Amino acid sequence: MPTVSQLHKWALGLGAVSGTILYYYNAYSKTEPLRVHNSWTTNYTPSVKWDHNWDRRDPQSLVKPMKVNDENDENKYNEKFEAKKAKAVRHILLIRHGQYHTDGKTDIERMLTELGRKQAEATGKRLAELNLPYSLIVRSTMTRALETSQIIEKNLIDVPVETDSLLVEGAPIPPEPPIGQWKSERHFFQDGPRIEAAFRKYFHRAEPNQDRDSYTVLVCHANVIRYFVCRALQFPPEAWLRICLKHGSITWLCILPSGRVTLYCLGDTGHMLPQNVTSS
Repeated sequence: MPTVSQLHKWALGLGAVSGTILYYYNAYSKTEPLRVHNSWTTNYTPSVKWDHNWDRRDPQSLVKPMKVNDENDENKYNEKFEAKKAKAVRHILLIRHGQYHTDGKTDIERMLTELGRKQAEATGKRLAELNLPYSLIVRSTMTRALETSQIIEKNLIDVPVETDSLLVEGAPIPPEPPIGQWKSERHFFQDGPRIEAAFRKYFHRAEPNQDRDSYTVLVCHANVIRYFVCRALQFPPEAWLRICLKHGSITWLCILPSGRVTLYCLGDTGHMLPQNVTSS
């Protein structure tokens, strides 16, 4: 039977040949039991840990602490705790508006191009094909988002629709690395709090009384969506400009009852003809 030292030598030899060894044996100490480690996570400490109370809806933060003297007190606390727990999943589908006339001087003049309307139509058909039980459509008040949403709405009959000025385009936070062109801090000072308010309004785990999964469609803008993605995944929000989103693209996030967030897709345009895919 091979010794531990021989196993170690074989692992090193195979690693040198193929470069694909993912595990190695800790054979340096005869006093410790044989253990297997991931070669890239040995002694690994995460640089940033997940904040489970990021939406301030963790049940522990919603129930007033109480002194537990007996089993009866413990049962009372557990009942209050359970009453505050989310039970359903919240799905949020973020849609970027279609291509629009960038040479317009006013918002009303920055309407969708013919291609932009085709993009919105393709996105509407895709959402309909997914056949999800959509709960709500919320659209930005800017012309290009309103037009995009109106085209999508024709494919999603009987889904309630709302408009929200919090979702209009803006500059959420100075990007890192910088974009290389000057922009007054006034834009970030004004737009940032508004876009953050929109995030806090729409991104949170389900209320305890929500017993079914919900599917909310937000039709808005690239900067807003990119910032939302970074915030929801607890990535540095300054990284928003590193993400590219195409016109009419679908970005899908879900928020679990535990508060964990999953990104199903980012900027998906697979439902469009290749020649119809644009970003500017």
